[in-house]
Amino acid sequence: MNRSLTPIAVPLAAALLWLGLTAGAQAYSGEVLRVCGLDPYGDNFLSLRSCGSSRCREIGRLGPGTQVLTLEPYGRWREVLLQAYRGDNNFSGGRGWVFGKYLCR
Repeated sequence: MNRSLTPIAVPLAAALLWLGLTAGAQAYSGEVLRVCGLDPYGDNFLSLRSCGSSRCREIGRLGPGTQVLTLEPYGRWREVLLQAYRGDNNFSGGRGWVFGKYLCR
């Protein structure tokens, strides 16, 4: 069996390696977002979960306007840090996952 690389495989492998090495150079520093878009006639809270799925355990409930610092740049589920105190820029109040549809700038 011939295991030689095709002519395209070497440049492709080099490009993928370069992307992997440079991806860490632009670290995501997070965004401060707030909980929004909840149904005031429904439960009117956003579940904070232990992982990024509705099957994960609920570890808290966030009301409208609660500010969070995101740790994940994209995705349906966002890992977040919670404010220690409302109006404070200290995000040491806990950590969990929320459904990103309910986060606004």
